[in-house]
Amino acid sequence: MKKKLISKIGGFVALGMVFLMMSCQESGLVFVEGSVISTPIENSEIFVEGRTVVINDFYISDHEVTQYEYFSVMGRNPSYFSRNPAVNELQENRPVECVSWYDAIVYCNKKSIQEKLKPCYSMNGSVNPEDWGIIPSLFSEEWNKIDCDFSANGYRLPTEVEWEYVARGGGKFIGDGSRQYTYSGSDTIDNVAWYEENSNGITHEVKKKDSNQLDIY
Repeated sequence: MKKKLISKIGGFVALGMVFLMMSCQESGLVFVEGSVISTPIENSEIFVEGRTVVINDFYISDHEVTQYEYFSVMGRNPSYFSRNPAVNELQENRPVECVSWYDAIVYCNKKSIQEKLKPCYSMNGSVNPEDWGIIPSLFSEEWNKIDCDFSANGYRLPTEVEWEYVARGGGKFIGDGSRQYTYSGSDTIDNVAWYEENSNGITHEVKKKDSNQLDIY
């Protein structure tokens, strides 16, 4: 039976958006060694027959952005699950959700500026989100033209390729089909993810489940 995920490693989920951020700098992030992948992987739309995918080294957060981390940069917490955490869990350590892609890139640039790093995203030549206007609540052609400087050392969202690469455990594990798990880090979903049957219908504090092969939760 297909299980409805409440929170996993980044990406869009039914309850909003939780995300991992990444950077070219080292502090507080997990180093992920790049690779050249030519091996097709079952059930993948990225690593397919006849395609060679080149992935450079990068750093990535080992957990979803928490409500505290988001509030400390943005000054607000948009999360639906903003109170009543599970027993023995801290509210501030629950993943932030109800966040759009536009919110996420503003967060990344603001955090980069806060830490005196070079921001990755720019609109009309400016990397300062204060110059971009109000964050859209709906589709915006103007905001969809935002550029990303992948050589900058600030924070950004992982690409689809990077996300799947990380979720599958990196190049060493992708290269050996026998090490591919059903879920990220395990064949048993309860070990690594919150979903409809085990979450009690709420989000949970990050890093409460097992990590995958790269020590990412």
